[in-house]
Amino acid sequence: MRDKIQQAAQALAPRLVAWRRDFHRYPEAGWTEFRTAALVAATLQRLGYTVKLGPAAVAAADMMGVPAPQELAAHMDRAVRQGADPALVARMQGGLTGLVADLPCGDGPTVALRFDLDANDIDEAEDDKHRPARYGFASQNAGAMHACGHDGHIAMGLGVAEILAGLRPGLAGTLRLIFQPGEEGSRGARAMVGASAVDGVDHILGGHIGFQATRTGQLICATGKFLATTKYDVRYSGVPAHAGAAPEEGKNALLAAAAAALNLHAIARHGQGATRITVGTLTAGQGRNIIPATARYKMETRGETSELDEYMAAEARRIIAAAAQMYGVACEITQVGGTKSGESSPAMRDLVKSAAAAIGFFSQIDDYASFGATEDYSHFMSVVQQRGGSGTYFMLGSDLAAGHHSNYFDFDEAVLAPGVELMATCAARLLKRK
Repeated sequence: MRDKIQQAAQALAPRLVAWRRDFHRYPEAGWTEFRTAALVAATLQRLGYTVKLGPAAVAAADMMGVPAPQELAAHMDRAVRQGADPALVARMQGGLTGLVADLPCGDGPTVALRFDLDANDIDEAEDDKHRPARYGFASQNAGAMHACGHDGHIAMGLGVAEILAGLRPGLAGTLRLIFQPGEEGSRGARAMVGASAVDGVDHILGGHIGFQATRTGQLICATGKFLATTKYDVRYSGVPAHAGAAPEEGKNALLAAAAAALNLHAIARHGQGATRITVGTLTAGQGRNIIPATARYKMETRGETSELDEYMAAEARRIIAAAAQMYGVACEITQVGGTKSGESSPAMRDLVKSAAAAIGFFSQIDDYASFGATEDYSHFMSVVQQRGGSGTYFMLGSDLAAGHHSNYFDFDEAVLAPGVELMATCAARLLKRK
């Protein structure tokens, strides 16, 4: 079976690049991945997978940070204009852009592989020193770019799906492919877990191109210390007044927001591990001579464990409410993202290491690295582990043109076929018929 996987992955290499470049050309941000998800769903259906879309794949009640209905409608129209099947797009109305695809292969374990669909909210570089621009596959969608490698992840997901569908007679159990929306901002995993995406899953595998693995040929088999996070949008509502004639009649929302921002950054750090907090944006007021009646800011907390993040989030909520009370304004807190922390399972790490050693492409195989940031995959993995299963998250090394989330980001497409071979090999070993 190993030789079949290797030959199939090598044969797929040109199509993997073509898929990646197509997804790169038409990027879609979180909850608007209508074209991307529709193309993936159509491909998986042709391969014989049972595909769940819309409310069967995403629990609307658990969605966070969803764009306004009119914005979603515009993205649906754009997806159809850019080649998506209108019937599939219609099934994802409301931003339900995740999908779960099963390949039943008889009795045995359920093995899940997760791939993220979304792009970043960034305008891509347009000059000739940027390879996607030079070769004509740069983003055609203003304000969106695949600046984190998710386009490569999707392409690998399709490659793995095709290879394992061809090996179906030799497999036992169920292969589950999870294509997740809204990874950026930690918005999608919780809603997919709420729709039973990992119910019954015994093993789960995910990965990322680059990040801590920055050289082609490098592989990190397991990742830990994912930072849990909670993301809030905060709005203060006060009373406007003439700043010269009657300032005492106003209730100053700007001062409440400023006081909160300063004191949020003064939250005591915790002795049990690393914590973070950031107020990333703050907008307030309407004019120079008007007491500011509104203020809005976007913020996040993070923690080395889910418990540490909840400590930070609880302190943040307390300070936000106290600042509102101090300045006599109302406040509204909306959670727009959040995910758990996580640690890879040693047994799954060893599986990835063994599979990688047999491939030959990898010149440096590292056991483990701390992620040092947040990845929504950790929510899936933690839930599977809490239910008695196992999981790991690998990092597939690649030479990078620029750092992640840069408008010049690009990766070495030579890693796509080995990445497919690695994931297909791991899944096939877990599902091997006895």
